[in-house]
Amino acid sequence: MRNTAKITTAVLAAGALTLGLTACGSDKDSASDTSGPLIVAASPTPHAEILNFVKDNLAKKAGLDLEVKEFTDYVTPNTATEDGSVGANYFQTQPYLDDFNKKNGTNVVSVVDVHLEPLGLYSHKIKKADELKSGATIAVPNDTVNEGRALQLLAANGLITLKDGVGTAATPADITDNPKKLKFKELEAAQTPRSLDDVDAAVVNGNYAIEADLKPAKDALVLESAENNPNSNLLAVKKGREDDPRVKKLAELLTSPEVKKFIEEKYDGAVIASF
Repeated sequence: MRNTAKITTAVLAAGALTLGLTACGSDKDSASDTSGPLIVAASPTPHAEILNFVKDNLAKKAGLDLEVKEFTDYVTPNTATEDGSVGANYFQTQPYLDDFNKKNGTNVVSVVDVHLEPLGLYSHKIKKADELKSGATIAVPNDTVNEGRALQLLAANGLITLKDGVGTAATPADITDNPKKLKFKELEAAQTPRSLDDVDAAVVNGNYAIEADLKPAKDALVLESAENNPNSNLLAVKKGREDDPRVKKLAELLTSPEVKKFIEEKYDGAVIASF
């Protein structure tokens, strides 16, 4: 049986606050503490699935005691990593991590890139992106980096034009040309697939697409290119924990041939190994 804790966002928010208060008086947050299992925070799909593959098939032989905790939001994994509630996390991209650290004063750092989840545009109402009507509404993630990625995806496919150089910091205010007069509904990333019956289309992160039984390679109207893409999902820790032998061992296992084969066979192009 997998030792995975599924925790709701509301409970996590309260738990993270409590743990944050107690961590100050505990040496469990010390970078020198490498005892006990390595607890890793992860989004359910595909991150926790990949970690559980490692746990069930590779960790014991490698001498790694691994515990996986599933988080359903994009905030608590970093705050829990910062306050020492977990030893590492695996759910985010480098641009998202950089933006999170800047806005929240956290010191979470990347250890290794593991995989890419191509961002895609999906719809329950049309079959091709050029079928979007004038004034159509598109749902996009509301966090800074993923909204920027979503708009860059639309721009790359000729639906809008963005100011030069805005990158993943782009917002709807940076649109310089919008020939279809598209409207944008900003939602928490996890909510975008659930909005598909209410909007004309939605840009959905790869992990949430998979959870919603969407097949990116087949169902996406347009899909983010993997070539030269800076948005690989990574294993991250609080700064100072990079040399934790448990973290180093997990990094090796996550970038092993066995994990690459697992990703290729299970996700059929919806998740792409970055190593």
